[in-house]
Amino acid sequence: MRFSAEDLLSVLLEAAPRPTYEAPRDARGLYGLVDHHGDMRYIGSTSSTDQTFYERIHQRHRTGSEGMSHYFSQMYNTGRMWRDRKDALTKADGDIAKALRNEFVVDHCRAVWLPLPDPEDIARLEAEVLSLAPDHAIAWNRRRMQAYDEPVDLVESTLRRLGWGARELAAIERQRLRFLSAMVAPVAAPEPKPALIRRARVTPFPKGPFRFFALDVETANNDRGSICQIGVACVRSDNSIETWVTYVDPKVDRWVFTYLHGISARTVQGAPTFAEVLPVLRDALNGATVYQHSGFDRSAVAAACGNCGLPVPQWDWRDSVHVARAAWPELRGNGGHGLASLKQHLGLVFEHHDAGEDARAAAEVVLRAEGVQPVRTRPPVQTGGVTIADEEDFELIEDSEAIVEIVNEPLAAPMRSDAIPRQHAGRHIGTTEITQGNIDNNHIYLRSFFEKFPADAIGGSNRASAAQREIAVDWGEATAVMTDLDGQKKFFRKRGWIREFFERHGVRAGDMVTVEEVAPYSYRVALQRRLT
Repeated sequence: MRFSAEDLLSVLLEAAPRPTYEAPRDARGLYGLVDHHGDMRYIGSTSSTDQTFYERIHQRHRTGSEGMSHYFSQMYNTGRMWRDRKDALTKADGDIAKALRNEFVVDHCRAVWLPLPDPEDIARLEAEVLSLAPDHAIAWNRRRMQAYDEPVDLVESTLRRLGWGARELAAIERQRLRFLSAMVAPVAAPEPKPALIRRARVTPFPKGPFRFFALDVETANNDRGSICQIGVACVRSDNSIETWVTYVDPKVDRWVFTYLHGISARTVQGAPTFAEVLPVLRDALNGATVYQHSGFDRSAVAAACGNCGLPVPQWDWRDSVHVARAAWPELRGNGGHGLASLKQHLGLVFEHHDAGEDARAAAEVVLRAEGVQPVRTRPPVQTGGVTIADEEDFELIEDSEAIVEIVNEPLAAPMRSDAIPRQHAGRHIGTTEITQGNIDNNHIYLRSFFEKFPADAIGGSNRASAAQREIAVDWGEATAVMTDLDGQKKFFRKRGWIREFFERHGVRAGDMVTVEEVAPYSYRVALQRRLT
């Protein structure tokens, strides 16, 4: 029997929503999540053979972490139900808030499910259904909604059922106040990681043999050679992964990216230098296939070698981004193939911007891709020059897990990034001078002409308050950047591309950047060199 995607979608949309705890414990297939308004917002599948409807819906979506793959947890992480799972100081209160959220979902949210025979290609059917689904039914899939405002009356009804005492009520009230504070404050930087204290200079590398490796680095500042952490995922013949990670003392005074990865000068006290770490890596990875997720890590190793006056290692570099593109082409233009997007799409579990975690994630991407089709590796990367990845792959700054768009009603889609008329002269809307602060922090001030941008593309001060619509920014590469505008700081919210734009053009303080409107909601930025 062949299942039609049209028929499957119709059944899901017409099914009567039921409590999550009624989800079958012995069946797999397609399902939909229904919010407290009674509207379907997400369509997914239990494509994994070891996961049932009950495990996926009632246990993962309802009680999982606040990551984007656990949608009930994410969308109702608000008000008295809010928790910052990374904040150890508020863990006790946060756990109570999470318990309230779990019970709220039981009381007021629902799900539908459609069992399918195990031999069916459930992942394929899911993709076909998603391609036909109306936007409102998959708003959570496409990350086009932010977390709900607290449904106060419904929360109160759940609290009446629970009969909580003064201690629990005080805890969730404190969480409500913390939530409000988090919404109006800039995105908090991670807590600095503790200083590294050890006797041995370099951690011993795992013993092989290994099939391949994946490598990731974090840097202290805009200098790609300022490596402060290296992680290597070592994949054995049985596909098990052993991770090796070390802090690295880059011997720099400027720490620009501590807000991103939490690593500071104090963190790397006592850590080896890159020159001390490289011989360990050179011996371990010599002659092996080494994956990176985008071109950044190879270029960082090359830059660090240049800073130390050491020869660049002749490793067989491959790019897991290209592997992911071949395995999941449907993500092109729909989240992309960066680690944060793949984390959501594949259900990976890792902490982004930790070198060991990111390396392991890249290795898992390759392993998952091998299950889709044979991995076609590219020829070994030439060592004569360093190629910088495109914006979709450049993730040092951007974290695409964040909810970036709010949709209350269907909006006209912005122009496709590959459809910007590059030869069009455009309408000049402003010129801005680049400061050293811009260069250090990867942003471009638009203050003097900010009012010339469309109002519905201007959001609040953090990603949770992003605008309803995005603009396309052509910065000279094949793929434009889709972003909204930070209305408080008056710059482009997404900034990963700006770092690369500055580096590629050798931008210096005093240089000028012009902004042109080439089409509605589509802009071009270009450099005007400072006259010396």
